[in-house]
Amino acid sequence: MGHPADVVTVLLAWLAVLAVCVAAVLFGQSTRTAPRRRRRSRAGRVGLFLSLSGPWLSVVVAAAAGALTGAWLVAAAAAACGIVLTAVVGFLLSPR
Repeated sequence: MGHPADVVTVLLAWLAVLAVCVAAVLFGQSTRTAPRRRRRSRAGRVGLFLSLSGPWLSVVVAAAAGALTGAWLVAAAAAACGIVLTAVVGFLLSPR
């Protein structure tokens, strides 16, 4: 176990990751609520999956990496980057 200040820093970092994840999923909801005019293309379906599920998958993968390596703060930073990346790629692949 690390220094108590380190524990607080890691806890705050993971709370920030969860806040970024919720914001990214809400951002992805804008793709889902767009009016359906026609059937979505394959890229559109992949984009919808990435924009809705990608942020949560990034959190799970980063948490697993943090558990395996013990580098929780680095894993939180990687999770935040992964969340933003999957949300943006999903939004770009899923045209409105």
